[in-house]
Amino acid sequence: MTMPRPIIAVPADIRSFENYTWHATPDTYLKAALHVAGVVPLIVPALSDGFDVADILDRVDGVMTTGSATNVHPGRYGVGATASYEPFDTSRDTLSCAMIQGALARAMPLLAICRGHQELNVALGGSLATEIQDLPGRMDHRAPTDPEQAVRFAPRHPVTLEPAGRLRALIGADTIEVNSLHRQAVDRLADGLVVEATAPDGTVEAVSVASAPDYAFGFQWHPEYWAETDAPSRSILEGFGAACRRFSARRASHLQSAAE
Repeated sequence: MTMPRPIIAVPADIRSFENYTWHATPDTYLKAALHVAGVVPLIVPALSDGFDVADILDRVDGVMTTGSATNVHPGRYGVGATASYEPFDTSRDTLSCAMIQGALARAMPLLAICRGHQELNVALGGSLATEIQDLPGRMDHRAPTDPEQAVRFAPRHPVTLEPAGRLRALIGADTIEVNSLHRQAVDRLADGLVVEATAPDGTVEAVSVASAPDYAFGFQWHPEYWAETDAPSRSILEGFGAACRRFSARRASHLQSAAE
């Protein structure tokens, strides 16, 4: 019997247009999840009142947190909310942090990208730096100003993978070329996170959760955009999908045993 595809939860962003408040996610993430990872993405609304994340997490096989134009509110890591940290989406903050913590508590696969990578660090007690291009010795990691998405998401710089790291084992390379579309980055690394890749200027580009028994990574770059054509990006998405299938199989086995 063919097993059904795993289902993953994806937190929505809040957007306002056409006189409505929308709960939305860019389709590049959804398509990469479906076509490369081989999982079915489920967008979770960022409702802040009367919504228990456990109701979702108890029914899914993985969590993917996406990038966004908004930033994690600095109040979550003890910093004043100045204009340099804007724009915010506090409903997304609440949802994503709860989903990240819930996924890790369940030993559930987690793929955290861009804003999601920063949310992972904050959810576990770390902090972020803003406008890093203005810091001494740092590169400009912001996206190019161009109307074409393929130009904005084109590879921009190399990252070096930790020789004995989980990511190095997954990808099978010492360095890879990645895109760069961010102006914030990890400042204080959360306890429990392990650096997996860094940019030439020392920016933390990828992390893993030390205690996770399987797949739990954060990426500052966007592997979802080139997942169908770029080998390292494909490995990242395929690795997530494989972990979700393992989780789904373990849960099905547990439920069957409990029923017998």
